[in-house]
Amino acid sequence: MKSSNVIRNEFIEFFRSKDHNIIKSASVIPQDDPTLLFTNAGMNQFKSYFLGLEKPVFSRIADTQKCIRVSGKHNDLEEVGKDNYHHTFFEMLGNWSFGDYYKKDALRFAWELLTEVWKIPKDRLWATVYKKDSEALKLWKEVTDIDPERILKFGEKENFWEMGSTGPCGPCSEIHYYKGDHPENQKAEGVNSGDPHYIELWNLVFIQFDRDEKGVLTELPQKHVDTGAGLERIVAVLQNKHSNYDTDLLRPIIDKISEFTGIAYTEEGGMAHRVIADHVRMLSFAIADGGMPSNEGRGYVIRRILRRASRFARKLNVHTAFIYRLTDVVEDIYRGIYPEISEHKEHIEKVIKAEEETFSATLDRGLDHFERIITQLQGEKLAVISGPDIFKLYDTYGFPFDLTRLLAEEKGFQIDEDGFYGEMDKQRLRARANLAFDAKIAEEDKQWTIVSEGEDSVFIGYDSTKYKARIRRYYIENEKVHVILDKTPFYAESGGQVGDKGTLTADDVAIEIENTIRVNQAIIHIGMITHGVIGKEAEVMAEVHDSRIQETQLNHTATHLLQAALRQVLGVHVHQAGSHVAPESLRFDLTHYSKISSDELREVERIVNARIRENIEVKTFVQDYEEAKKAGAMALFGEKYDKIVRVVKIEGFSQELCGGTHVKRTGDIGLFKIVSESSVAAGIRRIEAITGRAALEYSIANESIVEELEKVLSVPRQNLASRVQDLISDHRAIEKKLKKEQASGVEDIVSAEIADAKSFGDLKVFTRMFENKSMDDLKSIGDIVRNALQEGVGVLASVSEDKPLVVVVVTDLAIKNYDLKAGAIVKELGKILGGGGGGQPHLATAGGRFPDKIEAAFSRVYQLVEEKISKN
Repeated sequence: MKSSNVIRNEFIEFFRSKDHNIIKSASVIPQDDPTLLFTNAGMNQFKSYFLGLEKPVFSRIADTQKCIRVSGKHNDLEEVGKDNYHHTFFEMLGNWSFGDYYKKDALRFAWELLTEVWKIPKDRLWATVYKKDSEALKLWKEVTDIDPERILKFGEKENFWEMGSTGPCGPCSEIHYYKGDHPENQKAEGVNSGDPHYIELWNLVFIQFDRDEKGVLTELPQKHVDTGAGLERIVAVLQNKHSNYDTDLLRPIIDKISEFTGIAYTEEGGMAHRVIADHVRMLSFAIADGGMPSNEGRGYVIRRILRRASRFARKLNVHTAFIYRLTDVVEDIYRGIYPEISEHKEHIEKVIKAEEETFSATLDRGLDHFERIITQLQGEKLAVISGPDIFKLYDTYGFPFDLTRLLAEEKGFQIDEDGFYGEMDKQRLRARANLAFDAKIAEEDKQWTIVSEGEDSVFIGYDSTKYKARIRRYYIENEKVHVILDKTPFYAESGGQVGDKGTLTADDVAIEIENTIRVNQAIIHIGMITHGVIGKEAEVMAEVHDSRIQETQLNHTATHLLQAALRQVLGVHVHQAGSHVAPESLRFDLTHYSKISSDELREVERIVNARIRENIEVKTFVQDYEEAKKAGAMALFGEKYDKIVRVVKIEGFSQELCGGTHVKRTGDIGLFKIVSESSVAAGIRRIEAITGRAALEYSIANESIVEELEKVLSVPRQNLASRVQDLISDHRAIEKKLKKEQASGVEDIVSAEIADAKSFGDLKVFTRMFENKSMDDLKSIGDIVRNALQEGVGVLASVSEDKPLVVVVVTDLAIKNYDLKAGAIVKELGKILGGGGGGQPHLATAGGRFPDKIEAAFSRVYQLVEEKISKN
């Protein structure tokens, strides 16, 4: 049986023999396409070629691309685990032709590889073509020996590809495989019908047309081929497996899950195994490429996937973190194929483990929240859980929709499914609104006004901040102008460094540039025209604001020093997880799993400032990517690098791949000062710092504060800390005394009123309303009441921010003699108050929405006590 590694390599070598250039997979975290949360197809990294924004380096390309489909149009998440072939992570085998070969060779190559190299039986293969593509239909018959009866025609839905409502598009031809046990029973009607016995293996897209705003198709001058074949499905066929999960890409993970849980895997009952196996692959690759769990964007999706896996782990009776332990198997499967898994395995494990542990507590809180929803609905005599409530369980507590439905059915409740999906739609709209850049700037090429022809977007800012440039094209929308130049000293926002600001000026126009961004390979200057109009004259003086770029350079070089110092102090697990370099300050996110102590921060500062005082030369040079990596240059998680890269080296201390602008020597930075350290997400810390003039002014301001404190407290600075501590101790002593006096007053009130409390034999029931008390206040009073009662129940209430608060206390004798429990009592009171509650037998709390029902709650307490006494 061929291994997946052999199959993958056979694909690559086949297309290498057909004169294709083999390139490595792009990151699953797109670096230059903000319209995508994740790389979801092999063509993503070539999108700019199809749009005509960038010229292909090679006319023939093949690769195997890491893909994640969990959001947007291509969303397989809810199907994962239910069947044998849907995944959130998969590999897409692909070959491309950019204006080179076309339909004839694309069909011939695919058929040759499938039937001659991989020996897939021809009598199990079916081909589909677009119903109007007579050329492809004819070529299938001419260049392959497929049975003509196995060539089927379909409409646009199945066999026409388009990138969007306008732009490049074209017909496609798919190859399907019958995987059933009875090939003699195959029927054409099974293809594209949803019958699981017929699966799509390969899609051959012919990018033939350009569609305009009116829907009119125009033949492209250069036609392209874009193909994709799912490796998991190919491997399942070649390994003669009914399920993708039984291949060597996934079965080792499933076997390890069975080993950890003690629950054997079966196809019928193994949905949890499949979900966890799929999800740990997705998580490993997403985190290895720089993704991190968070509450927005792709980070939110990563967190959702991790929580979905954790929830299914509970179905296997696992209530502690264990998914992170499966990364060993993922590494084994992909060792040598995707080295990023091995390089970042420790980081991947720690991120997953931290999230698992956090979610375990969140899930328990979610179950409590679910019980409160049910209690409230029962009190209101309602039988349907609302869409917003289901969404909150999903969004806040990580409950999969099917889990909420299952729990609801167990309680005899229905769910508002339409309302839930309505809330999901609102969330998607919010997510779309947060996209960093409107893709139409890049894609709607017809809106650009062409001023001059030739090469564009050559960055010369490493050596110059001023240049007489030629405008290549511009685009105006909502008073904002977007300009592309032939050459530019403006740095486009990337690698954490902000885009440059400055001016473009000529005799007839002046433009104030507010930001500079990069879209694919184009550097776009965005700003406002402050004088005149852009005319036919193409030349402008492009000038960067000098002071801003100098201060940005100080902060950017400081981030390199900072990362090296952090790795010295905290360990080599530290990697950059994000950064923001601006003239005013720098922000550096790093992988670390606990708060960084004050002593550690001071040591980092000391190391960085020592390197600054040494005034080391900051060298920049270009080098082959692989050579730079071997030489020890650090690369950013998930960054897309070309074959030739730029290296920034601070001799003996730091060496990183970086395209940003830097100082000439470390001494130019002057001074480095950390101003804050905080948590961003599980396993991610954030350091904010300043340099140069800003750091000096910060130090001067702090000195003034210290001097003022010396005067106010009348002590020298070396004694400030002890003096402040003395003041805090005195304040606490006064507070303690006041609380004691207040408690004494409450004790007097309670003692007097308990004597008159309603009695049921030896058992007393004490209820009282207090003004303006917090829940903590009521708990403290509850302790007093419980001590004052020999045998009895105390119920204390107050109103805070128009909401009722209740504390119930029960003495040990009342619990023992009458089975009276505070937790049970308070749940009944919560219903009356329009909320819920819970707690221990001796102490419990409740809240609600109806403060006017407190008296009714008191009355209910007496009824509950009477009922218990009569039973006993």
